[in-house]
Amino acid sequence: MQKALTIFIGFIHDFAAGCWAATVLAVYWLERSAGDAPQLGESLGKLQQEFFFIGLACIVVVFAAGAGRTFTYAHIGSVYGEDSEKLRRRMLIIKHVLLLIVFGAGTLWQYSIAFF
Repeated sequence: MQKALTIFIGFIHDFAAGCWAATVLAVYWLERSAGDAPQLGESLGKLQQEFFFIGLACIVVVFAAGAGRTFTYAHIGSVYGEDSEKLRRRMLIIKHVLLLIVFGAGTLWQYSIAFF
């Protein structure tokens, strides 16, 4: 049961991250469309704002599932061996720092498009 929960939480974590990326692309595409159809600017602007808030909800899910993932992995133990686990954890820290920067920059960019 614990392994199934770990897999499920990991799926939710990754899925929400992908959904966030989709909201960033949606805001960008709507911005491009607004340039092609100025008469739709107000409507598209509202859609951009909705996608921005959906993106924020996705980030909350990513963080919550990531926290849950941390606790479920702790119960599984060393899957790859002790030395490999140390390297995997170090690489995960690096990955998460980089992704935190990407999430922050992407959300800031998305906000600047949707609200200005």
